[in-house]
Amino acid sequence: MKTVILSATFDGQHIQLDEPYALPLHARLLVTLLPTEPDPEGEAFLRLAAQNLARAYGANEPDYTLADLKEINPLYEGK
Repeated sequence: MKTVILSATFDGQHIQLDEPYALPLHARLLVTLLPTEPDPEGEAFLRLAAQNLARAYGANEPDYTLADLKEINPLYEGK
């Protein structure tokens, strides 16, 4: 059986799948509890990462081609 990620909620007594899914009898499950409140440190990291990616791939950044390379890496398989 392949691994499938299903979203669900806990109603106080049972875990309820958000979408119908036919679970086989005795299926093994791994339950992960997600935080109900955003993690401020994680949110700050994601904002910083998004800002740096936008800067690195911004409109003012030059496009490099293979002709710009001074030395080709012989181990690079995409040559």
